[in-house]
Amino acid sequence: MLTVRAPATSANLGSGFDVFGVALGAPADVVRVERAPETTISITGAGSQYIPEDPKKNTVGAVAEALDAPARIRIDKGVRPSSGLGSSAASAAAAAVALNELYGRGLTREELVPIAAEGEALVSGEAHADNVAPSLLGGFTVVTDGGVTQVDTSIPLVACLPEITVSTRDARAVVPEHARMDNVVDTVGNAATLAVGMARNDPELVGKGMADEIVTPERTALIDGYAQVRDAALEAGATGVTVSGAGPGVLAVCHHADRRAIAAAMLDAFDAAGIESRAYQTTVGPGARLYTD
Repeated sequence: MLTVRAPATSANLGSGFDVFGVALGAPADVVRVERAPETTISITGAGSQYIPEDPKKNTVGAVAEALDAPARIRIDKGVRPSSGLGSSAASAAAAAVALNELYGRGLTREELVPIAAEGEALVSGEAHADNVAPSLLGGFTVVTDGGVTQVDTSIPLVACLPEITVSTRDARAVVPEHARMDNVVDTVGNAATLAVGMARNDPELVGKGMADEIVTPERTALIDGYAQVRDAALEAGATGVTVSGAGPGVLAVCHHADRRAIAAAMLDAFDAAGIESRAYQTTVGPGARLYTD
């Protein structure tokens, strides 16, 4: 039996829609696999009751099929589905690493990215790699048609997850089809600033570069209490705040010394809006890790 721990992720980061992503130090999914004549899936953990165990309807089943690697697969969910923290991507990434090793397919982590992304298509309708790439590779990733660029960094983060749900399909439905040129120019500049900040391990630049006036405003309307939570995080010392992925998770970039205060402020703001939430004080961290039982 092989075991893989794959981290939660945050995609988009405001200005990098469908391109940027980071691996989070916590939470994570743990996937265990062993060879079998046909693929079966069992799921425990956060939100497991909402995830289909039918391999044809599960992201992990799609990965097993793509690798031609039938297995008995057990998933312990640490990343709640419909959280904006890459729940399906974490499972898909973990399964890709585990099954690649179990069957000796010999693929690199980069080569596993499009395979894990196929599982994402079951959730969003399209095979996006902005979550699976950081979950596989760790750090900060930039996904384009030409491949994936990865940067190791350790930017401090607070990810606050309210007890509400926003489906990936609903979040994609509100993305505008057109944008004003001045907003496009501003977003490109912000994305470039964020990327430089990641390379320099500079929370100030990363926070500044998260600003986005195209996609993020449409998605914040789906998250009750977002404006208050954002303001509270900034007042507590966050250098930037945005929607994590499709939401409803909210991501704050900060300095290490401010994480506790920012987490408390975000929790209090959601509470004031009548919404329960939990906060992860974390950093940009490593990708999927393989363990042999």
